[in-house]
Amino acid sequence: MVGETTSSSLQIKPPARGNLITILSIDGGGVRGIIPGIILAFLESELQKLDGEDARLADYFDVIAGTSTGGLITAMLTAPNQENRPLYAASGIKPFYLENCPKIFPPRSGIFGTIVNLFKVLTGPKYDGKYLHNLLKNVLGDKRLHQTLTNVVIPTFDIKKLQPTIFSSYQVAINPALDAKLSDICIGTSAAPTYLPAHYFENQDDQENNEEFNLIDGGLAANNPCLVAISEVTKQVFNKNPDFFPIKPMDYGRFLVISVGTGSAKEEYKYTAKMAAKWGVLGWLYDNGSTLLSPRVSGGPRCC
Repeated sequence: MVGETTSSSLQIKPPARGNLITILSIDGGGVRGIIPGIILAFLESELQKLDGEDARLADYFDVIAGTSTGGLITAMLTAPNQENRPLYAASGIKPFYLENCPKIFPPRSGIFGTIVNLFKVLTGPKYDGKYLHNLLKNVLGDKRLHQTLTNVVIPTFDIKKLQPTIFSSYQVAINPALDAKLSDICIGTSAAPTYLPAHYFENQDDQENNEEFNLIDGGLAANNPCLVAISEVTKQVFNKNPDFFPIKPMDYGRFLVISVGTGSAKEEYKYTAKMAAKWGVLGWLYDNGSTLLSPRVSGGPRCC
């Protein structure tokens, strides 16, 4: 594909047409999503040296998967614009985070800020999420899961069903109710408990039956969505999807996987039964015990 710069020539071909199944996986991690943003911008710039400035990551990966902030990046890289090309280049992720994260997580400092933060923690989510919700609805509009320019996999967790809900391009034909707006999916996968409110929405299937979703952070299902993406692909191989057949189901040598994290937490929390035996309700919630109930240990706001 070297030297080809037209959008039609850059469109990715089915895995059966090549030697590899390519998967990009982006972890959750809140404002630290700026880390994969920088890494992916570098990767895309190197690909553009080979295939021209119009090249985008969605042109190279059969599947892009993301959880929480990684789900938002996934949507940014795969949602179509008016020219049916990716809404954002990878180079646009860093500026997006720098501009919007301070507004999503407005800082509160000083004694008064500490009191407000404590009150928020005890009475509801620390942030109301209104800016994030409006931002995603404005950026992604009415675009739905089936419209992404390559296959995507975005894990969430449904607190009513008490089980993961995986928004997968491959599952839309089987369960049309999963063909939700990308904005709703991104709001749901980033709704970290104690930080942002759970997200409720309804979506219709082919028979115009409403299915409801009660979603919180996808990190409760898979903060690193790599294995979820591989599982989705493996199902297609087993079901002899013509895009994948005749790849053998266990031929994992054909998988090319790039899994991008969001860094490590500043502190590693360790607990013993002796420590936890002394915790009451406030201990579990406030004496570092809240990290056990959260989607993952983090040094700052978990979602964006």
